[in-house]
Amino acid sequence: MSLTTLLIQAMATLGGLGLVIGIMLIAASRLFKVETNPLVEEVVEVLPGANCGACGFAGCADFAERVVNENAPLDGCPVGGFETAKEIGGILGQDVSEAEKEYPFLRCNGGTNCVDRFDYVGIQDCTAVIMLSDGEKGCNYGCMGRGTCVRSCPFDAITIGEDRLPIVNKNLCKSCGLCIEACPNDVLMFAKDSEKVHVECNSHDKGKTVKAVCEVGCIGCKICEKNCPEDAITVTKFLAEIDQDKCTACGICVEKCPQKCIEMR
Repeated sequence: MSLTTLLIQAMATLGGLGLVIGIMLIAASRLFKVETNPLVEEVVEVLPGANCGACGFAGCADFAERVVNENAPLDGCPVGGFETAKEIGGILGQDVSEAEKEYPFLRCNGGTNCVDRFDYVGIQDCTAVIMLSDGEKGCNYGCMGRGTCVRSCPFDAITIGEDRLPIVNKNLCKSCGLCIEACPNDVLMFAKDSEKVHVECNSHDKGKTVKAVCEVGCIGCKICEKNCPEDAITVTKFLAEIDQDKCTACGICVEKCPQKCIEMR
């Protein structure tokens, strides 16, 4: 048998094999094809496409599928906000009511008001600082000011001020909550604009310890609790907490606080 004949036979065999594999792949694709709900594609189209995961799911496509299957709320995309939720509601034939906007609020006013225990030199990351002897700040509960929240924000809505504390730009903030998740000391929380009075402290240390390291920390003196006419303030573990449902923003606690750690926004 000549070399040419062998080559022709080999090529024919390979061609036939390729044809068989191709037919098998086409058959398999049709057999195992997963039908996509067209509503999912419509929802994906109205989403911002950030794929940030702020909704709690893998990305926009995953969120869209869950919304259509009623496993996620219509307003579950904080980046898109109410307008996106309204569009999703229109696609699915459901009404959506607008909820009050929430923004990250800092439960700490330490920064330059709080002493440093040592001069930190290293990676500019709050978690890294905390891993080193519980952080450089005199208060272990406070903001480290090293910008972990800044870098976690995909919308450039956070900066670090001269007082070494984060500043949230509400015009840029999408209320995704990624900064809150990233904060290793849990000093960031969501707060509504209608909630006017806040305790700007996160410490559970005793008053004497707080006063030794921070000029504006809560000392758990209960003066605010005793003077609140609405019983909206309780002091638990040396830290004042405000029940926003009871608070009328009368300002008495702000006036009476000896440490000036309660502020009206």
